[in-house]
Amino acid sequence: MSTEETPPSAETEWLTPDELQTWRALHGVISALPDVLAGQLRREVNLSFLEYYVLACLSEQPNHTLRMSQLAALASSELSRLSHLMERLEERGLVRRASDPADGRFTLALLTAAGHALVIKAAPIHAEHVRHLIFDVLDDTEQRALRGALTKILSKLIAAF
Repeated sequence: MSTEETPPSAETEWLTPDELQTWRALHGVISALPDVLAGQLRREVNLSFLEYYVLACLSEQPNHTLRMSQLAALASSELSRLSHLMERLEERGLVRRASDPADGRFTLALLTAAGHALVIKAAPIHAEHVRHLIFDVLDDTEQRALRGALTKILSKLIAAF
């Protein structure tokens, strides 16, 4: 062990039973939600969750275009993984890539007309599924509390980068 590593402390403050129950519930949602959403998208429009998310992100951008590095950040994906995904989407005619005319060191991701049409078809399916899985089981107070809690957690996570 290097001198920079800190051994576990005997005084570790372990999670309380309530905290552990909350952590396990959060972990379960984080783990299951993408797969459940992906299953619906795969059945209905033959897209994985990440494929849909990338296409949706591009559809929201001016000219349906974004630098690959920015798209990777939005999709919480490594650039190499996103490149492989874009290759598959290009083969299907849903996106294309081009050199950024403003700075040739960057590559642009561009949503094609076919990709835009697929997003328009998939979006209501996705929204309905998200509503059914999340919002229909929460009342307004619970939704606000969940949003507040997740916003605080996300702020902490962003600061940790």
